[in-house]
Amino acid sequence: MRKTIVDGLCFGEGPRWHDGRLWFSDLLGHQVWSSDETGSDAAPVAEYPDDQVSGLGFLPDGDVLAVAMAERRVLRLHDGAWSTHAELDRLGRHHVNDMVVRADGFAYVGQMGYDFHSHGSRPEPMPLIGVAPDGTARAVADDLHCANGMALSPDGSLLIVAESAARRLTAFDVAPDGSLSGRRVYAPLGDGDHPDGICLDAEGAVWVACPVARRFVRVREGGGVAEAVELDGERRAIACVLGGADRRTLFLVTAATLGDAAKSRELRAGRVEAVRVDVAGAGRP
Repeated sequence: MRKTIVDGLCFGEGPRWHDGRLWFSDLLGHQVWSSDETGSDAAPVAEYPDDQVSGLGFLPDGDVLAVAMAERRVLRLHDGAWSTHAELDRLGRHHVNDMVVRADGFAYVGQMGYDFHSHGSRPEPMPLIGVAPDGTARAVADDLHCANGMALSPDGSLLIVAESAARRLTAFDVAPDGSLSGRRVYAPLGDGDHPDGICLDAEGAVWVACPVARRFVRVREGGGVAEAVELDGERRAIACVLGGADRRTLFLVTAATLGDAAKSRELRAGRVEAVRVDVAGAGRP
């Protein structure tokens, strides 16, 4: 049974399970949140009023990394203060978006390829950006079609990227220096299943948030939906992560609207919901 554990968000994004806590961003609320697995102590831990914050991750020392979408930066949160970890402006245009961070602090950042606030824009293929632990940024793969959610295998040797505009999950082999090779389709997705946030489980299946189709689907390598969590009414599936003490709680970030920032801020109807699943999470996020 699905239950709501956090309510009242403008527009949630980037859920992560880290050191026994659930972390996520309120993109349109300009905040980063943290909570226990029940939501009982959910609260903002930092605010960044200058921009919308999306993807999250963590450096080995515990500092939080967050993507500032319009500024095209990766921010670093240390002792409650923000600083710039990486400048991404020279590596593309339009908004940057989601991110996954390896255990050693190497980050992968996706680009939307269109103006986030311009309805009807067609995404341009954009590079996937790699950011070294020292903040040095470079393109690590070319021509991704709205790279969105990402997941890393437990040993860090496999990266899976959700290409929203292409309706597919794309896989890469990962080298120790962060370089990518062996690009291939991990799983094609069905009509309407434009992928947003994703997470990986211990059987190599991927839970995928599908905002247009209003559902979360568990997809096996090669394609095919093994399970689905259908949403009620007009709710949208935004992102997901497997966490909890046994990593068998699927945390679902959902929204009441899609693409209407003013209405999202007015309604504050964004939620984090939770449902128990049979297969535990693996890798990152």
